[in-house]
Amino acid sequence: MVDPTSDLGEDVTEETAPCCAACSEPIVNEPTHKVLTRIEDGSILTMHFCDTTCRAEWSE
Repeated sequence: MVDPTSDLGEDVTEETAPCCAACSEPIVNEPTHKVLTRIEDGSILTMHFCDTTCRAEWSE
């Protein structure tokens, strides 16, 4: 997976792009891309979403 701190518009293909946690679509050059980051059990957990709709629909 691509480093979540990098610019996702640079050299990202569908194979290396992060996938939306809600719909599983690869996120390539999406201006609506949302990222949720949290710490769980001492580890960083990062989840990517296509947009606010996918973020709102996602549930744990």
